[in-house]
Amino acid sequence: MAKNGVVIHYLRTAMKKEIVLSGIRPTGFLHLGNYFGAMRNYVRMQDEYDCYFFVANWHSLTTHPDTKTLQESVLRVVAENIACGLDPEKVSLYVQSDVPEIAELYLYLNMLAYKGELEKTTTFKDKVRMQPENVNAGLLTYPVLQAADILIHRAVKVPVGKDQEQNLEMARNFAERFNHRYGETFPLPYAFNYNSELVKIMGLDGIGKMSKSENQMTTLFLADEDDMIRLKVKKAKTDSGPLAPNSAKPDYIQNLFTLMGLVSSADTVKKFEDDFNNSSEGNCIIRYGDMKKQLAEDMVNFINPIRTKALDLQNNKELLLKIIRQGADKARTSASATLSTVRKAVGMEYL
Repeated sequence: MAKNGVVIHYLRTAMKKEIVLSGIRPTGFLHLGNYFGAMRNYVRMQDEYDCYFFVANWHSLTTHPDTKTLQESVLRVVAENIACGLDPEKVSLYVQSDVPEIAELYLYLNMLAYKGELEKTTTFKDKVRMQPENVNAGLLTYPVLQAADILIHRAVKVPVGKDQEQNLEMARNFAERFNHRYGETFPLPYAFNYNSELVKIMGLDGIGKMSKSENQMTTLFLADEDDMIRLKVKKAKTDSGPLAPNSAKPDYIQNLFTLMGLVSSADTVKKFEDDFNNSSEGNCIIRYGDMKKQLAEDMVNFINPIRTKALDLQNNKELLLKIIRQGADKARTSASATLSTVRKAVGMEYL
């Protein structure tokens, strides 16, 4: 009997899924870059890993102290996540502030973080340049709270872009310092994505990435109405066409082909690829106007169902709140177990 029990325990341990965690700030509308750079992978991850996805409303206060529309933004982000394919029955989808255990872990980790290293982080220096009148302590300790978000669930895989890799390295440093000082408690988290090269969605002006906060006419939002999508794609930057067959594409032209490859049929993409490659000065076969018109319709067909489902969810606030509470319950079960271990390790358990 004991032998069978050992086998069952081994099987349960072997079957336990690795933990994935990611968060998004409710500081703008989700856009096409968010979907293809992150959300699409999250939908796949939910079937393969134990996933915790959260709306980082505490993080948003470091740059957006006005909270008049915060609740509305949080609910919209939750709705858009679900509309993109996340299943609340498969993942823990929660709001950061509904898990107070994160704040206590953040406190302990702050004792292991040092002013000098925090001031050197790229994200802090960037934010100081952007908001010199609001250099708050939360902005300085942003990487510490981010580490608490990750370590509270003992996550080992964290889907992040290049701009967040430094903060993730700091999370590993904090975990290592805690383990060294108080005993082995946390696994070390690492960056994780299915592809070594994530899809980079440039703005429609060909400058930088699509953004939640920059020039909104160059970003395709998942909440955009059909006619707005058509207008934005119509205004996308193009030129007079290639000067020789099989020319290299400028970044802004390649971006149109990248977008088309994501939402259009293979035959459609091939047709315009062939037109481009067979064009030359005085014999421009490709018609960017036709290409953008086709891209716009295919983009409408892609975004419309996501927007419609997200709006339906936003109009059902009771359901959204139920989903958030359910996610918080799952997250707090995990967080409480971690925090109990942390308190014992630090010597904060007196009962």
